[in-house]
Amino acid sequence: MSGAPTGDGTTTPEITWEELVTTALLGTDRRVPAHVPPGRTAPVALLDAAAVATVRRRAGLRPARAARRPERAPADPRPPLPAPAARRLAALLADRSGGAGGGRRGSSPDLMELLPQWLAVANAHGYAAPPQALPALLDAARGRTDLRPAALAFAGPRALWLARLNPDWRFALRAAPGGGASLPDAEDAEAVRRLWREGLFAERAALLGALRARTPAVGRELLVSTWPTERAEDRLMFLDTLRTGLSDADEPFLEQALGDRSRNVRATAAELLSALPGSALAARMAVRATVCVALDRTGNAPAIAVEAPPECDPGMERDGVTATPPAGRGERSWWLGQLVEAAPLGTWPERLGGRTAEEIVALPVADGWQGELHAAWCRAAVRQRDAAWSRALLGAPSAPEAGGPGAVSLAERAKLLAALEPDERAAWVAGFIATHGLSEAFQLLGVCAVPWAPPLGQAVVDALNIARDAGSYPWSFSGVMGLAERCLDPAEAVRLEALLAVPDEPEDAAPGAGGYWAEAFQRLVTTLRLRAAMTRELNPQTPPAEARGAATRPPEAAAQLPETAPQPPEAAG
Repeated sequence: MSGAPTGDGTTTPEITWEELVTTALLGTDRRVPAHVPPGRTAPVALLDAAAVATVRRRAGLRPARAARRPERAPADPRPPLPAPAARRLAALLADRSGGAGGGRRGSSPDLMELLPQWLAVANAHGYAAPPQALPALLDAARGRTDLRPAALAFAGPRALWLARLNPDWRFALRAAPGGGASLPDAEDAEAVRRLWREGLFAERAALLGALRARTPAVGRELLVSTWPTERAEDRLMFLDTLRTGLSDADEPFLEQALGDRSRNVRATAAELLSALPGSALAARMAVRATVCVALDRTGNAPAIAVEAPPECDPGMERDGVTATPPAGRGERSWWLGQLVEAAPLGTWPERLGGRTAEEIVALPVADGWQGELHAAWCRAAVRQRDAAWSRALLGAPSAPEAGGPGAVSLAERAKLLAALEPDERAAWVAGFIATHGLSEAFQLLGVCAVPWAPPLGQAVVDALNIARDAGSYPWSFSGVMGLAERCLDPAEAVRLEALLAVPDEPEDAAPGAGGYWAEAFQRLVTTLRLRAAMTRELNPQTPPAEARGAATRPPEAAAQLPETAPQPPEAAG
């Protein structure tokens, strides 16, 4: 096509899109468009030409070889969603605000923040995603990485089929094992070896991870077969997969990896071995650590005496001790912390007079070494997931200091709490809130099982009510309130109804605080009722009262919800 007809029957010569853009940027005063028809001003002629060019760009099709038609989408054998649940999913996906606006949120629930829980329950029931919801589901997962595992599991094989057709959804192929390709059965040894030898790195990593989850020994043997020829960065990534299914059977290979030419590989191997209390490395570290830490009986009362190592010898470096400390750290204290952290915690009762973990932690430590020693024990308790030591180092939740006997920060306390059983964890955090309030509890709430156990839920509601009656600045608790919307048991909605009225504001209250609190509690109650309705819709056989009490728990035959609550972007004040 050489030109376009104009209103007066003439033809305007074709102008390239680049010429039009250049003219628009410079302005028609500085650059007059070519071929301005008689009686038309330059700006109007430019707009006419741009309109014609736009239609051409949208409607024109360049000649090309016909592409092969895509294969039919795979079938999804899972049962379909109940109709009410499908409608609920559409509503959740339609709300894309995600609560990102900040400020006053009003009394309406944040639907997008309920999507992770809805997906967890739907996956626990084994439902298939409605085909018409797949594009919106992929868009939601594209925008929020925290949604991807659950969203892709729910979307199923058809989502991967769609992702191969739309570049915007290619993340789904990267997130799926083997880039969306099906992995061979672990029993098919030949197919497993072929993929391990010939596959891309992502495919090999996915294969190794899957094997470690099902048959750890097979995965380790596969890695051993090619270990000397792997690149250093790949060795590090592959070695990290051994965390899944880690056992004493992995020790010989990990001992071999301690001699690797890569420092990062050696450090990772040492960390994994130190998580095996019966390993030879753990025994070597125990010998080194007990030389440095002993019971001192020379004073009026028993105490712990510490003598930090005078040097970092080659044997210590081979076992994962980093010789050079960070800026501002002394060398000897740095070495001591690493030795104690890697030593089995079972070493210390015998070394320190047969005392329990609580009794050891209560002993005074001479010469100002208590902070360093207790911090190392904290890291060891987290690594070894030792509940007795975690409990001792946490101390009482009513302790006035920011940390317990060994934890010097709330972040460390949260890590120690993760080693406790969910009910004990919830009771400890409830006691902490009862003593210290909510302003310091946000990180601790994030490691508690969902839905919150009744004592913890009651402690959170009581603390919010106290802050409300005191006229506290309301937006300071927006993070905790948002967490409560997702983590409180929906059965709490009945008890919260008494808090919906606008309270009388004290003279020193923040302006408008009473109205905000009323809105916030209204949103909380509405959200809890909505979560109860979601559970009923996904499990139509469950009676309404039972569904409300069960919160977001799926039936016993299904997998449970994630044990820890998701961390929202905002923090509590």
